Amino acid sequence: MSVLLDDKKMFKNIVSAQLAKVFYPFVVVKTEEGQYIKLNLSMNEKSDSLFWDVMQRIMDAKIWIPIGKHHHQMLDNGWEAEADPVVYM
Repeated sequence: MSVLLDDKKMFKNIVSAQLAKVFYPFVVVKTEEGQYIKLNLSMNEKSDSLFWDVMQRIMDAKIWIPIGKHHHQMLDNGWEAEADPVVYM
């Protein structure tokens, strides 16, 4: 079962951001605090034409995405996280 990252307060190293600029080989995001960050992209992302098309669409739609504060990378699972196990008694 998945939950949204906002529902789990343990994630302190994630920031919400919108794509500000998308131009090969760079993606620049603007955080909620107004800070601009250049994302660290993998070689696979840089060479994937579909990735660039999707990034442009996300920017055009002004969708907020989760970014890791320390590594400046997008999260693989988006806003989803594993839920804590539920114990039934």
